[in-house]
Amino acid sequence: MTDTRKHSSKVVDGTGKAPARAMLRAVGFDDSDFQKPQIGIASTWSMVTPCNMHINHLADFACEGANGAGAKGVIFNTITISDGIANGTIGMKYSLVSREVIADSIETVAGCEGFDGLVAIGGCDKNMPGCLIGLARLNRPSVFVYGGTIQPGANHTDIVSVFEAVGKHARGDMSADELKQIEETAIPGAGSCGGMYTANTMASAIEALGMSLPNSSAQEAVSPSKAEDCRRAGAAVMALLEKDIKPTDIMTREAFENAITTLIALGGSTNAVLHLLGMAHAVNVELSLDDFARIGRNVPVLADLRPSGQYMMSELIAIGGIQPLMKSLLERGLLHGDCLTVTGKTLAKNLADVAPYPANQNIIRSFDNPIKKDSHLVILKGNLAPEGAVAKITGKEGLRFTGKARVFHSEEEAQRDILNGTVVKGDVIVIRYEGPKGGPGMREMLSPTSAVIGKGLGNDVALITDGRFSGGSHGFVAGHITPEAFDGGPIALVENGDEITIDAENAEIHLHLSDTEIRQRREAWQPVPPRYTRGVLAKYAKTVSSASEGAVTDKNL
Repeated sequence: MTDTRKHSSKVVDGTGKAPARAMLRAVGFDDSDFQKPQIGIASTWSMVTPCNMHINHLADFACEGANGAGAKGVIFNTITISDGIANGTIGMKYSLVSREVIADSIETVAGCEGFDGLVAIGGCDKNMPGCLIGLARLNRPSVFVYGGTIQPGANHTDIVSVFEAVGKHARGDMSADELKQIEETAIPGAGSCGGMYTANTMASAIEALGMSLPNSSAQEAVSPSKAEDCRRAGAAVMALLEKDIKPTDIMTREAFENAITTLIALGGSTNAVLHLLGMAHAVNVELSLDDFARIGRNVPVLADLRPSGQYMMSELIAIGGIQPLMKSLLERGLLHGDCLTVTGKTLAKNLADVAPYPANQNIIRSFDNPIKKDSHLVILKGNLAPEGAVAKITGKEGLRFTGKARVFHSEEEAQRDILNGTVVKGDVIVIRYEGPKGGPGMREMLSPTSAVIGKGLGNDVALITDGRFSGGSHGFVAGHITPEAFDGGPIALVENGDEITIDAENAEIHLHLSDTEIRQRREAWQPVPPRYTRGVLAKYAKTVSSASEGAVTDKNL
């Protein structure tokens, strides 16, 4: 019989552990609880963002589920930050860093307290991969729960509507009163940003990975179904304990391929590339940018979801969420059906009784009528990104762009010149020294890309960066350029007026300079000093790996 208390028993069993038991009695344990498996409930609750403001209640439901299944649930907290609030400021440098802090804190608390299993509940973007990395490192029976998506704002608006309204106001197409009205009504309450942005992308990818219960990715934050999802997750961990099913049994290479396939079909965020690479590293699964390119050649984009499409996650929920999509992908041989999941069953068994989408829906296209016949996540390589870059190109922006470089050494510089009209049609906006080390923290470029759209330049300029993009970004954009400028990558050598071509059809990104000119510029290039020498940003910059390796902080130890 499986020992369901192999971690907690070391903390509470025997006369020598009386001090530990005394401490636990003060937080609500009684004699019977010391004989039960302990399930840690990692809550990312915080009032700093609507994405997570309700998660304290969800943690209570998960605890109820664990207790009802015969375990002892113990709630603890980890942090969250808000990308939507921090975007466009230096605070955004902490966003990707928070992924590592969350992973480290979950590993630290669970490792110290001796929890036998875990439920982790995440809402905002970095919560999800942070939770999964922490769970993977611990490798104890675990379930991830998505906090759920927000409901649409007035007139079908969301947070990206507000960012783009800023650009429209700068262009003169929107009054200050109209901007304020959108600001006041776009975010109606709790839940993660409402399109197929990074939060909904990662929730969907994690469900396809098998680490959350079916439909966990497709429930509104404030709904009875989300509360029940949490209760079921608490109980599911007890079942996993009894069967000794751990994250390494679920998070296999084939499971990661399922996650990649699903996020492509959904038209998901470029951040998923970074996060899935980081999650795979945590379970010692070999995954690279080349895998995204390989899988992407055979998987179409089927979901007409924001930011480049029309619909929001709440509308996808109304027609069945991602389960019918996954079933159709499985039936076409694009998913590995034999992968184990947190239900204790295979993916194929989970999907066996899933009904198809309603006949009259327009959100998920048929395979015969895709939005794009292959992946929108294009892995670019070339003399400007010899280790790779990630572009998000749906085809609506075109598939090839050649223009003259307009170079900026920070996001703020670029934002200023987009809004004041310095950036013009035909420019390739180059934002550098914003990579994992150089930023540090690899800020999202949602403010610049939204300003480009708001200024009406979405089809007329491109933007490339060694930083990254929000899931809400759209337009002709390429990020994660590696090596980054801080490491002397070719992006550090670009000068104003240089011609650059981004070619999605051939998966190339090219700086139109001779090898001799590039070599001469490299010889003249001088490294820049780190922007921070103390604190968490300095530690992060010192330990973080390349974006092409997932920007993890324990790869080179």
